[in-house]
Formats: sequence, C-alpha cells, structure tokens
Amino acid sequence: MKNLSLLSCLLVVLLFGCNELNPKGEKQVREFVKQWNVDHTQLKYPYLQDDYMDVVTYYGKKRTRIQVQQDKKSLFQQFPDYTQAILNNELVITKEASNYLVTFIKHVKYDGIEAEYPSFLSVINRNGDFRILREGIDENFKDRDAPIFPSFSANSVILANTRKLYGDFNGDGLSDFATVISPEISTKTNPESQNSDVVECEDGCNSVISFSNQDLEPITIKGAYQSKLENLKDLNGDGADEIGFWDIKPTSKSLYVFNATNSMLLTEPIIINTTVHKNLKLIDVFKKTGPNKITVTRSAQVDGKWVLKSEVIVLD
Repeated sequence: MKNLSLLSCLLVVLLFGCNELNPKGEKQVREFVKQWNVDHTQLKYPYLQDDYMDVVTYYGKKRTRIQVQQDKKSLFQQFPDYTQAILNNELVITKEASNYLVTFIKHVKYDGIEAEYPSFLSVINRNGDFRILREGIDENFKDRDAPIFPSFSANSVILANTRKLYGDFNGDGLSDFATVISPEISTKTNPESQNSDVVECEDGCNSVISFSNQDLEPITIKGAYQSKLENLKDLNGDGADEIGFWDIKPTSKSLYVFNATNSMLLTEPIIINTTVHKNLKLIDVFKKTGPNKITVTRSAQVDGKWVLKSEVIVLD
C-alpha cells in the first residue's frame, strides 16, 4: 500500500512537475523584472538594451533590440520626468513552456499625469541570463493611445534619423518613408589589408530598414554596416513600391531587392566586385524591363576573369 502511495506521488510529479514554477527560477525572474523597472529612468535607460532579445514583440509589433532602445531613449527625451513603478510590488509569474509570463500593474507619472496600466513581460532564460521576448499592455485595455507608448507616434527611431527615403511602400496610395538603423562600428581593420571587409560592431554588424508606417515590419540585413536605400518603384504590380538596399563594403557592393509589404527578397542579392567594376550606378545593374520582369547585372568570375553577366527575372 505504501509503495502504491509512493507510485501515485511519482505519477503526479511526472504529470505536473514540469508545469510547476521553480521557486529559484521565480525569484530570479522577480529580481530581473524589478531591476528592469528600476532602470526606467533618464540616467539608467541605456542599461535596458541588454534586457531584450534581438527581435522582440514590442507593444504588438515586431521590433529589433536597437529599435526598442531608441524608443526608450525617445520616451525620456520627450518626458524627462517620466517614472514608473510596479503597483504594490506585485508580480504574477506564470510558466509557459520555457518562458515566464510576468503580469503586473504599471503605475506611471509624466508631465503632470498619473496613470496605471495592466502590463506584461514574457521572459526567457538564455545561457543563464534573462531576456525579454514580449513587452506590452493588456490588449483589452482602452487607453492605449497615451503618448508614452510606441503606438502613439511614428517610430522614434525614424524620427531621430534625418536620412529618409520616400515612397508608397505599403500600397495605400500615400507617401511613407524608410530609413536605415546602422550598427555602431567598434573596430575596423586596415582598409589596405587583405581582410579589409572584416569589421566588428557593437551587438553585431546588422542593419535594419525601418518604415514610418508601423504596419510594415522592419527588415534586418545581416552583416551590413554601411548602406544606401533606393526606391525601385512598383515592380510586381501590387501597387506598392519595392525598396532596394545597397550593402556597401570596401571591395564590393550588393543590392538587395525587397518587397516591403512582406519583407521578402524578389531576387538573390546582386553582387558587384567594385575593385574591377567601378562606378556602376543603379541603372547599370538593375532595370525594369517589362510587366513583372526585371533585368539584373552582377559580377561573375568566368575562366578566372571578372565579367558582368545579365539575367532576366520574372517576378511572381
């Protein structure tokens, strides 16, 4: 009978133990979220960058960690007196597979206004460090248009960047604009060395195309640290302008052709060897040659020599 009782207990543990909240894990999550809250000040907000995953669902939109950090910066630029607190220090933590869902009431003060918002964070443990996957407020909460939230205004990253490319990137007949968030280069090799293409950047050498229309998802280009945008007009007949991204390196440049409405590439990157094929302009490597048809020209090695080869591509 005793063995049967022990077996029953073991069965309960096997069935439900994985869903139980580990007290040690809960304590660590609480400490992480409380520190995240404390860091929401004008002096400490730079520390928040390390709290987020590379890509985050931020108030309902996919955003990069850099964009989130820029939004926090904009918040304190607009409201230097902004403060927030977790009401009564009460956190409700729920285990969701490998993540922790943390819900709480956020009490905020700014510009003479006080308000409370039902808020949440989704947190994951990565290599011993907690990172935020999602941040937002209850979707059923009515007052979602407060100026402290990203949905109130255009993306703060874009507002801070004066180099804008205009076009109708979502096909609604209205002008939008796009800009590039470039990484901060920390070290760069001697341009005359054989490894002149190798650089190191803070948080990785990735660039992000961001749009003024927040319905358009940002586009991340990995390994790009210097760039230029091009409006390629409507190439596939969907009513929206396609966007071109030049990835510029010391010995090459590559043109990425994106459908901004779904962040998809329309063709493989068009790579030009700039040590051989110099001073080529956009029209030299890219042309619209018919309905849903483009002609691209790229550098290619043939019999040991670099030549320009053209290809006609029919778009879906």
